[in-house]
Amino acid sequence: MRVAVGMSGGVDSSVSALLMKLAGYEVIGVTLRFHTLPESCSVDDLRVCCSPQDVKDAAKVSEKLGIPHITLDWERIFKSRVIDYFVKEYLEGKTPNPCAVCNRDVKTGFLAKYLREVAQIDKLATGHYAKILEYRGRKMVAKAEDRNKDQSYFLALMERDVLELLEFPIGSYTKDQVRKIAQEYNLPVAQKKDSQEVCFLMGKKPGEFLRDFVDTKEGIITDTQGKVLGKHTGIYNFTIGQRRGLRLSIGKPLYVIDLDEQNNRIIVGEKDELYRNSLKLLYLNAHLPIKEWGDVYAVVRYRSKPVRVRDIRETQDGGYFVEFEERVWGITPGQVCAFYEGDVLLGGGVIAKE
Repeated sequence: MRVAVGMSGGVDSSVSALLMKLAGYEVIGVTLRFHTLPESCSVDDLRVCCSPQDVKDAAKVSEKLGIPHITLDWERIFKSRVIDYFVKEYLEGKTPNPCAVCNRDVKTGFLAKYLREVAQIDKLATGHYAKILEYRGRKMVAKAEDRNKDQSYFLALMERDVLELLEFPIGSYTKDQVRKIAQEYNLPVAQKKDSQEVCFLMGKKPGEFLRDFVDTKEGIITDTQGKVLGKHTGIYNFTIGQRRGLRLSIGKPLYVIDLDEQNNRIIVGEKDELYRNSLKLLYLNAHLPIKEWGDVYAVVRYRSKPVRVRDIRETQDGGYFVEFEERVWGITPGQVCAFYEGDVLLGGGVIAKE
């Protein structure tokens, strides 16, 4: 069986390649280059991925393992499918999840389909902390053994047919175990720090990054009744639930309740005003037909508290209305709402701006 391994140059994908080789597969290392400038992501302290140094590290690991390694220059694909999407969503008053979109449209889902066609691979393995298992007769994604590192949430938008092509070799290991395996086999990235930032931000905050694409435009901050409380320096600097950076002094803490991009206005209110017991999805990407869903709970943002779902029903415009059994704080348009049954990921969708 021919297995391609998406190698980011980090310890997780490197150990994934090692495990696939030890299992006896014909392994090919594949690295995607998203940044061509040498200075891009070159500062180790930024802890981002997909840098030129990461490409070199992936090549070193592949040489150590004795497997072929190729690098694909997908900078333009990445910009059009992820960066442009990120900018567009922020300018529409949303807070996008670029990692979930990248997994679907670039580095996991699309890469698997691409390599199946051009390299006749049987599987694509990645360094995601997640599992692939059989559930009700289908290949499904499930949570990783290491719950602190679980990345199944970021796979909620993956197309159903792609799941048949995926393997997550480290899904049954903890991060400490992965490190130990890398050390045992003397992989050159055994001690490398994890990437934790959105790679294309280069260590910047979203607002700082977006200033390179749009002009700073001042606007007003109002309460929910329309009373003007102050000014802001750009709507894209804020997100639902944000408290810091408002620069308002009215004797009580205020939070961003809504972003009115049409009028360049930020609406603020008290913390309790951010609770909702429902949301609307632009669409619902189901890994398992909805009619087969049982006891379902949802995660409305990465690492947010799971909440039990009372009802899901399709709306006339093709979206989905989701009702919860309890109130949820900080539901944010643009973020992913992922659905689970036990540890199994049922699918997900992007939260709509109502």
